[in-house]
Amino acid sequence: MIEIYKLHKSFGTKKVLDGINLQISKGETIVIIGRSGSGKSVLIKHIVGLLNPDDGFVKVENQRVDELNEKEIYNLRRKFGFLFQGSALFDSMTVEENVSLPLVESSNGYSKSQVQEIVAEKLGLVGLPDIQKLKPSELSGGMKKRVALARALVTSPEYILYDEPTTGLDPIMSDSIDNLIKELGNKLNVTSVVVTHDMYSVKNVADKVAMVHEGKIYFVGKPQELLNSSDPVIIDFIKRTGV
Repeated sequence: MIEIYKLHKSFGTKKVLDGINLQISKGETIVIIGRSGSGKSVLIKHIVGLLNPDDGFVKVENQRVDELNEKEIYNLRRKFGFLFQGSALFDSMTVEENVSLPLVESSNGYSKSQVQEIVAEKLGLVGLPDIQKLKPSELSGGMKKRVALARALVTSPEYILYDEPTTGLDPIMSDSIDNLIKELGNKLNVTSVVVTHDMYSVKNVADKVAMVHEGKIYFVGKPQELLNSSDPVIIDFIKRTGV
């Protein structure tokens, strides 16, 4: 389980997180929503120790992330996969080289054939078999997202963090990525944290949704509870997303 307790973070005079409280249960898919600049991405960076809080803490499996030493934080991060907003594939590398990068860098002693087998398995999971030798420039936007997701899965993580997974995709491809997130969560029993402003993704993938507003968790509940809310702040946010 991930526990976030009274988390505060400021950058200079700008307060971004102002006492965030949130619990994420093992195996669930939680979607974190909020306006641009509300602190969604800052929040997930605290979960993996890329940022340290000014006050409060994040616990992952009862370990305070900000109290871990360098070796411990490295071991913690190996439990996480991360899908970057822009996919973050290396253009000079093939798909196989991109997907295998976390395995190669982890120095786990895999042979070349073992790495190739794992890469093929993860590409198959995201519906892209037999594209190992292609370069990112030969892929569509949706395919790049899937390759990036295969890379996030390649170490068999217990947690996956998704940063705006449908940004820049057309509605059909966005639905495809949403379905894949849900399918992988069910099939692999991973804990998924999806950061988005896309209310269609909320409806498609969330077991639970949390809304960040003015540095705090303004709402936590089921997607339908959010969509049926009479709260003016929530209604205004939903209207702005076009749902």
